Amino acid sequence: MDKRKGILNVSVSVGFKIITMIMVIVVKRFLIKICGNDVNGLNALYLSIIGFLSVAELGVGSAISFCMYKPIVEGDNHMVSALYHLFRRVYLIVGGIMLLGGMAITPFLDVFAKDYDQLDVNLYVTFFLMLVSVVVTYLFSCKTSLINAYKNNYITTSISSCGILLQYVLQIIVLLTTGSFEWYLVCRIVVALLQWVATDVVARKKYLPILTNECKLQGAGKTEVIKNIKAMFMHKIGYMLVNTVDSIVISMFVGVVALGGYSNYTMILTSLTEVIKLVFTSLTSVLGHLYAESNKETAKKYSEAFHLLNFVLGAVFFLGYYAVADNLIAILFSADLVAAKSVLFVITMNGFVQFLRQSTLIFREATGTFYNDRWKPLAEGIINIILSVMFVQWIGVAGVIVATIITNLFICHVVEPFVLYKHAFNVSPQSYYFQNYGMVAMFTAALVTLEFCMQKHSNLWVELLINGFISVGISIAACLVMLLINRKLSKEILEKIKSGLRKNKFAEKHP
Repeated sequence: MDKRKGILNVSVSVGFKIITMIMVIVVKRFLIKICGNDVNGLNALYLSIIGFLSVAELGVGSAISFCMYKPIVEGDNHMVSALYHLFRRVYLIVGGIMLLGGMAITPFLDVFAKDYDQLDVNLYVTFFLMLVSVVVTYLFSCKTSLINAYKNNYITTSISSCGILLQYVLQIIVLLTTGSFEWYLVCRIVVALLQWVATDVVARKKYLPILTNECKLQGAGKTEVIKNIKAMFMHKIGYMLVNTVDSIVISMFVGVVALGGYSNYTMILTSLTEVIKLVFTSLTSVLGHLYAESNKETAKKYSEAFHLLNFVLGAVFFLGYYAVADNLIAILFSADLVAAKSVLFVITMNGFVQFLRQSTLIFREATGTFYNDRWKPLAEGIINIILSVMFVQWIGVAGVIVATIITNLFICHVVEPFVLYKHAFNVSPQSYYFQNYGMVAMFTAALVTLEFCMQKHSNLWVELLINGFISVGISIAACLVMLLINRKLSKEILEKIKSGLRKNKFAEKHP
């Protein structure tokens, strides 16, 4: 595996994500203070509807990026160029479909926002601005994926992260000077255009022969790409039905104000999750090259190590999140926006259950096995919608999240590893199932233990620090138990770390 590129991709991604995580909290604080939590909820609703429309993307990016790994390893620039130009044509069509689809939905926005009439905001203008800001990104997505396919994720991460930071700065300035939600959204469009220019400049400088070699994909290569696109389309539908419908259901049945409160918790959770997910996603192209170059047994060993790492990171971050989330909401936004403990509990469980899939998903992307479970997302999405609509009427916001946990545990956590182990590693996934559900049980026990151990204090900062330290202690205990259960794998990982350190020391002494 190309460790240098992998470490560089992860380091740049994590560094920028931590900075943007802080900035997104600051911007959200200004949005709530100046425009109100109801506008914050409307913003979350728009993002969910746009996510719903993004099904038009068809998963083209993942499918074609996977197809690029092998020709890049083999030095077949003609095939890479053909894939790129197919990608570019498809994405222009996708952008058009997104724009038309958004305009078609616009007249019905009042149906999705239950209490929109209480807002002093033009529903249709603001949604159109959000739509345009997303459609613009499709104009340079093809170049972004080309750069990533060559394992240069750190470049695209730098461009996107610098753009996001600039967007946040502009949005803060606009909110302070105008207090306008409309101009707040215009900032997204301006930054998207700047990112387009920056990506184009980098792509032309590094891959000009690929960009200028106008050739078409033919024969078996084209058939393979079309097959993968169809598979990723199904995955895209499933992702949309599970992850974007939740917010829409809450807005329709409870209201945009409740959605605003829910989005504050998910914003903090998503910010944390995206940081630790980058440890995995930044290595997708590197693992794709590894799979193309080496044997299946080696790839399987890496998968098992990543799964154990998945649990360790998830336990530390999500237990920490549960311990401090209420305090953070009260400190950053308002004590009035603190949700019921049951809502925080299910949000945390859902976050961990979804995060535990990362090791499987990254190897699915890297090995191209997304075709084999193409029907899973559709079943997952339909069941999630049915359960969400049922549960939201019984137990409110928490019910929507419980529905997502159920579909993840009994569909995703069963089908995805089965397909990966059968079609990529050619072995039974039985040992994975025991390990995986053992990890879920371990985390649940740790979370319940944390709830009983958490302390109350009159000072929010003191309470946050005390409970934060308690969560660290409980997460360390949970991780040690899991590492002891997996002594053999833990020993192998430790030996590789020691070996890497010895090589670095030798390199320093003998440059």
